[in-house]
Amino acid sequence: MKNINEEDEFLEKEFDFSKAIKNPYAKKLQKKITMNVREDALEYFKKQSSESGIPYQTLINLYLIDCADHNKKLEIQWK
Repeated sequence: MKNINEEDEFLEKEFDFSKAIKNPYAKKLQKKITMNVREDALEYFKKQSSESGIPYQTLINLYLIDCADHNKKLEIQWK
């Protein structure tokens, strides 16, 4: 089994990285978080998931992305 340094040396010898470019999507990589979600909201996305075949976590993420992309503002009224 090769160690990490041997693998790095192999890659450097076998591949020319001089023209490599940074990943243009690196800034859009996902970050794992933990958050509390109300059960009825979670069930809503799970139902959407079963109907669409898209994992519910992905649906929640897509919804949040849409909100951010369209600068949606949450309307909150405190009683």
